[in-house]
Amino acid sequence: MPDDAVNKAVLSQGRAAVYEEPAGPSGVRIRVRPRTKPAPGSVAIAIRAASINHLDLWLAHGAQRIPPPRVIAADGAGVVLDSGDPAWKAGDEVVIFPTLCDWECEWCRAGENVRCPRFGVLGEHSDGTACELIHIDARNVFRKPNGLSWEEAAAFPLTFLTAWRMLTTRAQLRADETVLVVGAGAGVAVAAIQIARHIGARVLVTSRSEAKQKRALELGADAAFDSAGFSKAVREATRDGVEVVFEHVGPATLEESMRSLAMGGRIVTCGSTSGVKAEVSMPRLFFRQAGLLGSTMGNASEFEALLTAVDRGLRPVVDSVYPLEDVQAALTRLDAAEQFGKVVLSVAS
Repeated sequence: MPDDAVNKAVLSQGRAAVYEEPAGPSGVRIRVRPRTKPAPGSVAIAIRAASINHLDLWLAHGAQRIPPPRVIAADGAGVVLDSGDPAWKAGDEVVIFPTLCDWECEWCRAGENVRCPRFGVLGEHSDGTACELIHIDARNVFRKPNGLSWEEAAAFPLTFLTAWRMLTTRAQLRADETVLVVGAGAGVAVAAIQIARHIGARVLVTSRSEAKQKRALELGADAAFDSAGFSKAVREATRDGVEVVFEHVGPATLEESMRSLAMGGRIVTCGSTSGVKAEVSMPRLFFRQAGLLGSTMGNASEFEALLTAVDRGLRPVVDSVYPLEDVQAALTRLDAAEQFGKVVLSVAS
């Protein structure tokens, strides 16, 4: 977790969705915070839209063990209102890079922000974007892609950055390979489908929901399977299994994911929504020459590469849009796993 200097570099102001107690969605409430001028090196951004993630649910349920109060949400897009950095001026339309770091350590200077000793996630280790106004380090500010609406611009940073690093940097997915995306429907899984298609890979997906399987196929997936015992169907649909499995579910699916791998394949994972501990069949891991890769968030250079891909046609999927005041309803939808894509909060200034 980052130290206080990094934490306090982010200030959420005006009306804000604040986690106040571990009571689930009802523990997040709208509060008003005073507005101030940005400090030197910071930018004040009037948020137009923010989006929520499972991270916000875990925070609301108390699973993160982070003491309240805390403004939620890592994703945000808006307009520069005031700037303490000459690189940005009032009126600039921007998106926020959601990785927190000190920008000065040896890892940050080497471009490895995720390895910073003060690494953190916006909205988890600091206040977040579900607010009217946010002050943030100017180095976390990037120009909004022109082709995206405010809702779309707020829908892609965390999930697309996470999926981009997982598939391009960690798993090094190639165009001649097949990737299995487990748990289609979650924001990061929807991003993975689109990024894998952008790379040119063949994409298989799993979901318990027939409706989500259909949506994934419409999005470009080549085949979709039920989540129950999916490895058999995956192996029947491929010669020897898939080269890459995109995981974020964890214990409930990891064994099936291992069984779905081709010889020399690799699993890349960013989360564990079904629990924190999973059993791994060690013989299956080493006899199959398999790789098990972890990944969290992404670096600024990866965010820049992602923005280039967005400019070339990548588009986030927005499941639904709620006013900031209806944040509890938005979190409830996410909690019910009803969504396909991102749940977005619209912030009227």
